[in-house]
Amino acid sequence: MTDKRKAIFFDIDGTLINIHRQQTHISAPVKDAIRALRKAGHHTFIASGRPYAYLSEEMRDPDLFDGHVLMNGAIVLVEGQVIFRQDLPLATVQKMIAAAEQNQVEYILESHPAVYLKEEYKALEKVYTSIDIRLDHFVREYDPSLAGMQIGKIEFLSETPHAGGLFHELLAWPGLTGLIDPTLLKYMEIYSADVSKATGIERALEHLGIPAADSCAFGDGLNDLEMMDAVGTSLVMGNAGNELKAKADFVLPSVDEDGVAEGIYRHILQVI
Repeated sequence: MTDKRKAIFFDIDGTLINIHRQQTHISAPVKDAIRALRKAGHHTFIASGRPYAYLSEEMRDPDLFDGHVLMNGAIVLVEGQVIFRQDLPLATVQKMIAAAEQNQVEYILESHPAVYLKEEYKALEKVYTSIDIRLDHFVREYDPSLAGMQIGKIEFLSETPHAGGLFHELLAWPGLTGLIDPTLLKYMEIYSADVSKATGIERALEHLGIPAADSCAFGDGLNDLEMMDAVGTSLVMGNAGNELKAKADFVLPSVDEDGVAEGIYRHILQVI
Protein backbone atom coordinates (compact mmCIF):
# COMPACT_ATOMS: atom_id res chain seq x y z
CA MET A 1 0.00 0.00 0.00
CA THR A 2 1.18 3.53 -0.77
CA ASP A 3 1.84 5.91 2.14
CA LYS A 4 0.18 8.80 0.30
CA ARG A 5 -2.92 10.24 1.89
CA LYS A 6 -5.89 9.74 -0.38
CA ALA A 7 -9.36 11.24 -0.37
CA ILE A 8 -12.19 8.81 -1.08
CA PHE A 9 -15.70 9.93 -2.01
CA PHE A 10 -18.80 7.75 -1.63
CA ASP A 11 -22.19 8.16 -3.22
CA ILE A 12 -25.02 7.03 -0.94
CA ASP A 13 -28.02 5.60 -2.77
CA GLY A 14 -27.11 2.48 -4.72
CA THR A 15 -23.54 2.60 -3.41
CA LEU A 16 -23.50 2.60 0.41
CA ILE A 17 -27.16 1.64 0.81
CA ASN A 18 -29.99 0.24 -1.30
CA ILE A 19 -33.28 1.99 -0.56
CA HIS A 20 -35.06 -0.13 -3.19
CA ARG A 21 -34.53 -3.14 -0.94
CA GLN A 22 -35.14 -1.23 2.31
CA GLN A 23 -31.43 -1.34 3.15
CA THR A 24 -31.19 2.14 4.64
CA HIS A 25 -28.12 1.59 6.82
CA ILE A 26 -24.52 0.99 5.80
CA SER A 27 -23.67 -2.68 6.25
CA ALA A 28 -21.17 -3.75 8.90
CA PRO A 29 -18.56 -4.96 6.35
CA VAL A 30 -18.68 -1.63 4.51
CA LYS A 31 -18.39 0.34 7.76
CA ASP A 32 -15.40 -1.76 8.77
CA ALA A 33 -13.74 -1.08 5.41
CA ILE A 34 -14.31 2.67 5.71
CA ARG A 35 -12.83 2.62 9.20
CA ALA A 36 -9.82 0.74 7.79
CA LEU A 37 -9.31 3.61 5.35
CA ARG A 38 -9.44 6.12 8.19
CA LYS A 39 -6.98 4.05 10.24
CA ALA A 40 -4.59 4.04 7.27
CA GLY A 41 -4.67 7.86 7.25
CA HIS A 42 -7.00 8.45 4.31
CA HIS A 43 -9.85 10.95 4.16
CA THR A 44 -13.40 9.74 3.57
CA PHE A 45 -16.28 11.81 2.23
CA ILE A 46 -19.93 11.39 1.40
CA ALA A 47 -20.65 12.71 -2.14
CA SER A 48 -24.39 12.83 -2.64
CA GLY A 49 -27.32 14.63 -4.16
CA ARG A 50 -28.84 14.59 -0.68
CA PRO A 51 -28.81 17.64 1.60
CA TYR A 52 -27.51 17.35 5.16
CA ALA A 53 -31.07 17.02 6.48
CA TYR A 54 -31.46 13.68 4.66
CA LEU A 55 -28.38 12.09 6.23
CA SER A 56 -28.68 9.42 8.89
CA GLU A 57 -26.62 9.60 12.05
CA GLU A 58 -24.08 7.13 10.65
CA MET A 59 -23.62 9.25 7.52
CA ARG A 60 -22.85 12.23 9.77
CA ASP A 61 -20.55 10.17 12.00
CA PRO A 62 -17.10 11.84 12.18
CA ASP A 63 -15.59 8.44 12.90
CA LEU A 64 -16.71 7.33 9.45
CA PHE A 65 -16.55 10.50 7.33
CA ASP A 66 -14.30 13.56 7.37
CA GLY A 67 -16.67 15.59 5.27
CA HIS A 68 -19.53 15.82 2.83
CA VAL A 69 -20.13 16.96 -0.73
CA LEU A 70 -23.89 17.51 -0.71
CA MET A 71 -26.71 18.62 -3.01
CA ASN A 72 -24.58 17.56 -5.99
CA GLY A 73 -21.79 19.97 -5.02
CA ALA A 74 -23.86 22.94 -3.87
CA ILE A 75 -22.54 22.46 -0.30
CA VAL A 76 -19.11 21.16 0.74
CA LEU A 77 -18.32 20.41 4.39
CA VAL A 78 -14.96 19.48 5.89
CA GLU A 79 -15.04 18.38 9.52
CA GLY A 80 -18.46 19.94 9.90
CA GLN A 81 -17.49 23.35 8.55
CA VAL A 82 -18.91 24.77 5.32
CA ILE A 83 -15.98 25.50 2.99
CA PHE A 84 -18.14 26.17 -0.08
CA ARG A 85 -21.77 26.79 -0.94
CA GLN A 86 -23.55 27.80 -4.14
CA ASP A 87 -27.15 28.87 -3.74
CA LEU A 88 -29.70 29.46 -6.46
CA PRO A 89 -30.75 33.08 -7.13
CA LEU A 90 -33.71 33.75 -4.85
CA ALA A 91 -35.75 35.29 -7.68
CA THR A 92 -35.29 32.09 -9.70
CA VAL A 93 -36.43 29.95 -6.77
CA GLN A 94 -39.51 32.11 -6.30
CA LYS A 95 -40.47 31.82 -9.96
CA MET A 96 -39.95 28.05 -10.01
CA ILE A 97 -42.07 27.37 -6.95
CA ALA A 98 -44.81 29.68 -8.26
CA ALA A 99 -44.91 27.55 -11.43
CA ALA A 100 -44.95 24.38 -9.33
CA GLU A 101 -47.85 25.60 -7.20
CA GLN A 102 -49.79 26.61 -10.31
CA ASN A 103 -49.40 23.06 -11.62
CA GLN A 104 -50.15 21.30 -8.29
CA VAL A 105 -46.59 20.00 -8.07
CA GLU A 106 -45.12 19.43 -4.60
CA TYR A 107 -41.60 20.71 -3.89
CA ILE A 108 -39.00 20.82 -1.15
CA LEU A 109 -36.45 23.61 -0.78
CA GLU A 110 -33.02 22.33 0.23
CA SER A 111 -30.62 24.44 2.25
CA HIS A 112 -28.05 23.75 4.96
CA PRO A 113 -28.57 22.41 7.56
CA ALA A 114 -32.38 22.54 7.16
CA VAL A 115 -34.79 21.86 4.33
CA TYR A 116 -38.20 23.45 3.86
CA LEU A 117 -41.29 21.35 3.14
CA LYS A 118 -44.85 22.67 3.41
CA GLU A 119 -46.96 20.88 6.00
CA GLU A 120 -49.57 19.96 3.37
CA TYR A 121 -47.07 18.24 1.07
CA LYS A 122 -47.77 14.71 2.28
CA ALA A 123 -46.69 12.87 -0.89
CA LEU A 124 -43.11 14.11 -0.55
CA GLU A 125 -43.18 13.54 3.19
CA LYS A 126 -44.16 9.92 2.55
CA VAL A 127 -41.27 9.49 0.11
CA TYR A 128 -38.75 10.50 2.78
CA THR A 129 -40.23 8.63 5.73
CA SER A 130 -40.53 5.47 3.60
CA ILE A 131 -36.73 5.39 3.26
CA ASP A 132 -36.02 6.19 6.92
CA ILE A 133 -35.21 9.86 6.43
CA ARG A 134 -36.07 11.57 9.71
CA LEU A 135 -37.86 14.90 9.65
CA ASP A 136 -35.82 16.51 12.46
CA HIS A 137 -34.23 19.06 10.12
CA PHE A 138 -37.40 19.67 8.07
CA VAL A 139 -38.92 23.12 8.55
CA ARG A 140 -42.66 22.82 7.87
CA GLU A 141 -43.77 26.44 8.36
CA TYR A 142 -41.79 29.31 6.86
CA ASP A 143 -42.16 32.76 5.30
CA PRO A 144 -43.76 32.18 1.87
CA SER A 145 -41.82 35.16 0.49
CA LEU A 146 -38.60 33.17 1.21
CA ALA A 147 -37.00 36.40 2.44
CA GLY A 148 -33.42 35.82 3.53
CA MET A 149 -33.47 32.11 2.69
CA GLN A 150 -30.55 30.38 0.93
CA ILE A 151 -31.69 27.53 -1.32
CA GLY A 152 -29.16 25.34 -3.10
CA LYS A 153 -31.43 22.72 -4.64
CA ILE A 154 -35.12 21.99 -5.20
CA GLU A 155 -36.87 18.65 -5.57
CA PHE A 156 -40.27 18.32 -7.22
CA LEU A 157 -42.87 15.55 -7.16
CA SER A 158 -45.79 15.37 -9.58
CA GLU A 159 -48.78 13.07 -9.92
CA THR A 160 -48.24 12.95 -13.70
CA PRO A 161 -45.12 12.14 -15.73
CA HIS A 162 -42.95 15.18 -16.43
CA ALA A 163 -45.53 17.27 -14.54
CA GLY A 164 -47.33 17.79 -17.83
CA GLY A 165 -44.23 19.34 -19.40
CA LEU A 166 -43.29 21.60 -16.47
CA PHE A 167 -40.15 19.62 -15.64
CA HIS A 168 -38.67 20.22 -19.07
CA GLU A 169 -39.61 23.91 -18.94
CA LEU A 170 -37.79 24.35 -15.63
CA LEU A 171 -34.72 22.41 -16.77
CA ALA A 172 -34.47 24.72 -19.78
CA TRP A 173 -34.10 27.83 -17.63
CA PRO A 174 -30.67 29.51 -17.97
CA GLY A 175 -28.15 28.62 -15.29
CA LEU A 176 -29.94 25.49 -14.11
CA THR A 177 -29.36 21.79 -14.42
CA GLY A 178 -30.92 18.69 -12.91
CA LEU A 179 -32.26 15.20 -13.33
CA ILE A 180 -35.67 13.66 -13.94
CA ASP A 181 -36.21 10.23 -12.43
CA PRO A 182 -35.90 7.93 -15.47
CA THR A 183 -38.31 5.29 -14.16
CA LEU A 184 -41.56 6.97 -13.12
CA LEU A 185 -40.78 10.42 -14.63
CA LYS A 186 -42.63 12.04 -11.69
CA TYR A 187 -39.66 13.25 -9.66
CA MET A 188 -37.10 15.92 -10.55
CA GLU A 189 -34.27 17.76 -8.83
CA ILE A 190 -32.81 21.11 -9.93
CA TYR A 191 -29.66 22.96 -8.89
CA SER A 192 -27.14 25.42 -10.30
CA ALA A 193 -25.45 24.44 -13.57
CA ASP A 194 -22.20 25.69 -12.02
CA VAL A 195 -21.99 22.81 -9.56
CA SER A 196 -21.75 19.03 -9.63
CA LYS A 197 -20.24 16.34 -7.48
CA ALA A 198 -17.07 16.93 -9.49
CA THR A 199 -16.82 20.62 -8.56
CA GLY A 200 -17.55 19.76 -4.93
CA ILE A 201 -14.79 17.15 -4.93
CA GLU A 202 -12.38 19.68 -6.43
CA ARG A 203 -13.19 22.13 -3.60
CA ALA A 204 -12.60 19.45 -0.96
CA LEU A 205 -9.32 18.32 -2.51
CA GLU A 206 -8.08 21.90 -2.75
CA HIS A 207 -8.94 22.46 0.92
CA LEU A 208 -7.08 19.30 1.95
CA GLY A 209 -4.11 19.89 -0.36
CA ILE A 210 -4.57 16.50 -2.03
CA PRO A 211 -4.05 16.19 -5.81
CA ALA A 212 -6.82 14.69 -7.90
CA ALA A 213 -4.55 11.78 -8.78
CA ASP A 214 -4.73 10.69 -5.14
CA SER A 215 -8.52 10.65 -4.98
CA CYS A 216 -11.07 7.89 -5.57
CA ALA A 217 -14.84 7.83 -6.03
CA PHE A 218 -17.48 5.13 -5.60
CA GLY A 219 -20.81 5.55 -7.37
CA ASP A 220 -23.64 4.01 -9.35
CA GLY A 221 -25.88 6.73 -10.79
CA LEU A 222 -26.16 9.37 -13.48
CA ASN A 223 -25.26 12.16 -11.06
CA ASP A 224 -21.94 10.34 -10.51
CA LEU A 225 -20.79 10.71 -14.12
CA GLU A 226 -18.87 13.97 -13.64
CA MET A 227 -17.17 12.91 -10.45
CA MET A 228 -15.67 9.85 -12.10
CA ASP A 229 -13.78 12.21 -14.40
CA ALA A 230 -12.65 14.38 -11.45
CA VAL A 231 -10.85 11.68 -9.45
CA GLY A 232 -7.76 9.59 -9.96
CA THR A 233 -9.52 6.24 -9.56
CA SER A 234 -13.17 5.57 -10.44
CA LEU A 235 -14.86 2.61 -8.78
CA VAL A 236 -18.30 1.80 -10.12
CA MET A 237 -20.86 -0.48 -8.54
CA GLY A 238 -22.00 -3.61 -10.34
CA ASN A 239 -25.59 -2.35 -10.18
CA ALA A 240 -24.69 0.81 -12.17
CA GLY A 241 -25.79 1.44 -15.74
CA ASN A 242 -23.53 0.98 -18.73
CA GLU A 243 -22.92 4.72 -19.17
CA LEU A 244 -21.25 4.95 -15.77
CA LYS A 245 -19.49 1.59 -16.10
CA ALA A 246 -17.82 2.94 -19.24
CA LYS A 247 -16.01 5.47 -17.01
CA ALA A 248 -14.86 2.89 -14.46
CA ASP A 249 -11.28 2.02 -13.69
CA PHE A 250 -12.79 -0.87 -11.74
CA VAL A 251 -16.30 -2.36 -11.75
CA LEU A 252 -17.16 -3.77 -8.33
CA PRO A 253 -19.74 -6.21 -7.01
CA SER A 254 -23.17 -4.67 -6.42
CA VAL A 255 -24.31 -2.70 -3.39
CA ASP A 256 -26.13 -5.83 -2.18
CA GLU A 257 -22.81 -7.69 -2.28
CA ASP A 258 -20.94 -5.01 -0.28
CA GLY A 259 -19.06 -3.93 -3.38
CA VAL A 260 -17.67 -0.85 -1.62
CA ALA A 261 -15.85 -3.05 0.90
CA GLU A 262 -14.29 -5.11 -1.89
CA GLY A 263 -13.22 -1.95 -3.70
CA ILE A 264 -11.57 -0.54 -0.60
CA TYR A 265 -9.64 -3.68 0.29
CA ARG A 266 -8.69 -4.71 -3.25
CA HIS A 267 -8.04 -1.44 -5.05
CA ILE A 268 -7.17 1.14 -2.38
CA LEU A 269 -5.69 -0.65 0.62
CA GLN A 270 -4.56 -3.51 -1.63
CA VAL A 271 -4.80 -6.14 1.08
CA ILE A 272 -6.70 -8.74 -0.94
